[in-house]
Amino acid sequence: MTLATGNALDARDAVLHRQRSRESSARTYARTFPIVPVRAHGMTVEGADGRRYLDCLSGAGTLALGHNHPVVLEAIRRTLDSGAPLHMLDLATAEKDEFTSALFESLPQGFGDRARVHFCGPAGTDAVEAALKLMQTATGRRGVLAFTGAYHGMTAGALAVTGNVAVKAPLPSGGEVTRLPYPYAYRCPFGVGGERGAQLSATYAERLLDDPSGGVLPPAAMILEAVQGEGGVIPAPDGWLREMRRITAERGIPLVVDEVQTGAGRTGAMWAVEHSGIVPDAMVLSKAIGGSLPLAVVVYREDYDGWQPGAHTGTFRGNTLAMAAGAATLRHIAADGLAARAALVGARMTTRLERLRTELPVIGDVRGRGLMIGVELVDPGGEPDGCGAHPPAPELAARVRAACLSRGLIVELGGRHDAVLRLLPPLTITDEQAESVLDRLTDAIAEAGTDLAGGRA
Repeated sequence: MTLATGNALDARDAVLHRQRSRESSARTYARTFPIVPVRAHGMTVEGADGRRYLDCLSGAGTLALGHNHPVVLEAIRRTLDSGAPLHMLDLATAEKDEFTSALFESLPQGFGDRARVHFCGPAGTDAVEAALKLMQTATGRRGVLAFTGAYHGMTAGALAVTGNVAVKAPLPSGGEVTRLPYPYAYRCPFGVGGERGAQLSATYAERLLDDPSGGVLPPAAMILEAVQGEGGVIPAPDGWLREMRRITAERGIPLVVDEVQTGAGRTGAMWAVEHSGIVPDAMVLSKAIGGSLPLAVVVYREDYDGWQPGAHTGTFRGNTLAMAAGAATLRHIAADGLAARAALVGARMTTRLERLRTELPVIGDVRGRGLMIGVELVDPGGEPDGCGAHPPAPELAARVRAACLSRGLIVELGGRHDAVLRLLPPLTITDEQAESVLDRLTDAIAEAGTDLAGGRA
């Protein structure tokens, strides 16, 4: 080790030590990725110690164009140089007008032409809160239909409709929520799997709502993800989504689709609902729409715009830089066909991972849509369930994540037992980078999985 390298490591360790001593115990990514990033471009992140990493986390899907994309930087510099106000609450600005124009042009056909947009606090969880409040106001009802495996945020209402029991347990209930089974073919809630499981999920929802003794009052809304992200990268079957749209429409229940992570080209379409062709009553958007800066909105059918002035506010809903960066990002994704590119590269990566699954029995399932890919790790020696799924292997997944990091690859975990490796590379990933990601991931799984059956770590 050279003197310069030693000094860089000392400086990194000092920063990490100060972070541990100053920041709350709720910090997450910093616990598993002991990196102090100093530079980043595209998919590459360079740490203070000089190491470089391929970033397959992308700010949990925020960085659609990767780090510091020239289109985003130019939009930010142009806004700064123009002297535009950086913060103006909800006043009209040229930057906001440009963002809303780019956003409405991108919305699914049949939705954007009769929609309104509300700018929320800068996180997706606030947009979820806004959507729920909007529908409760419009319908005069209180209950919400939500799904197993869901993740919608960490504030009270958003947490109430989230499925994760561990984060909900210490807190009081955030409202009346009826939990419905989300179709999860590999670990089917009905124990049958495949298309039949999705059919049963739809049948259950419809009969429960129509049962006068089912215990469910007419709800204010149904909220769902077209692809569950934190829940383990589980795409909802298109037919099932169409059934949810039919069931809610026939009963006058507003359908809210959370596109916080799936939006802006991530799944191979600009918005994930486009795969199924459904038109929701509201869409919750954040992450990538700000071009890497904080921005969150709820877009909804104008019929539901029954709010009074000030019904949902937030000081930082006028983020001028985020609007400029977001407009540039949305237009670049559309102009460069990056959604189609995500579909193509994602299909190639998934195909190779499916082949790998036949070679490495610790891979139980490979699934996803576009560049939102999940690899579920299992204990192949464990007793399979009725659908043939082996027990999840969260300890193995943690070892794989660490082995990936040692190979210069950043991947995060998710799913019911944190046993799913989640790949969220930027839409700008090159073919060479995609192959490098899969090479490193393959080596990490092979290494970490060798001791599963024998001497476990």
